[in-house]
Amino acid sequence: MTDHASVLADFEKSSFTVKGRRRDVYRLGSGPAVIVLSEMPGITPMVAAFARQVAARGHRVVMPHLFGTDGREPSNQAFAATFREVCISREFTLFATKRSGKITEWLIELATAEHQLNGGTGVGVVGMCLTGGFALAMMVDPVVMAPVLSQPSLPISLRKSARPRLQLSNQQLAAVKERVEGGACVIGLRFTGDKLVPAERFQTLRDELGDGFIGVEIDSSEGNPWGYAADAHSVLTEGLGPEGDSPTRRALEQVLTFFDERLSA
Repeated sequence: MTDHASVLADFEKSSFTVKGRRRDVYRLGSGPAVIVLSEMPGITPMVAAFARQVAARGHRVVMPHLFGTDGREPSNQAFAATFREVCISREFTLFATKRSGKITEWLIELATAEHQLNGGTGVGVVGMCLTGGFALAMMVDPVVMAPVLSQPSLPISLRKSARPRLQLSNQQLAAVKERVEGGACVIGLRFTGDKLVPAERFQTLRDELGDGFIGVEIDSSEGNPWGYAADAHSVLTEGLGPEGDSPTRRALEQVLTFFDERLSA
């Protein structure tokens, strides 16, 4: 067993195939399913640690391999390698095209299968960074009952005009809004200084979803009382910080409670 593999040794590893596309999936715990979508550069030790906290609350964590090397520590080299991998993949759409990548279709099939296996009112999904918006796109299917967008960084663009955009087609956005009108709710998380997740994007979510969007924005300005770095990005993992009553720890508890309340039958 490699060091990378040992990071995930307590998870059950199998595979899931949709229309000929097979991916490894890691599972842990029991109860209603929560799909954890890894951030760049992949399923890092801290992504796995977050998944364990979800499982400890009485959920079946389902963590598909999307990119990178599973269990690998984040590094500049790992980020560069994963970014190249994602850029050439036909399943991901990184730039402002007003559509989500094909990977969301695969993920919805996974969510449906896990709901059938694990029960509850539906499935929770948490996307992080590059996958943050996937949780929103997956809401087009009613099986997704508890979507969490942690630092949703897509679409990527240097243009100011793209800052408010969501990586959704008009049809997908209409379906999401219909879900919200029916009582669904979305949580979004970001650090205020995160240039990859501009404030304008969260404002768009508020404008489009109204009270159905709960935006949690954590102060990372210079001199902030909790010492968050100006470039802090990963709310639930690398930027979480030590134990204590910090804004990030409160955000984590809010997410876990969201899953508890929304997925219990």
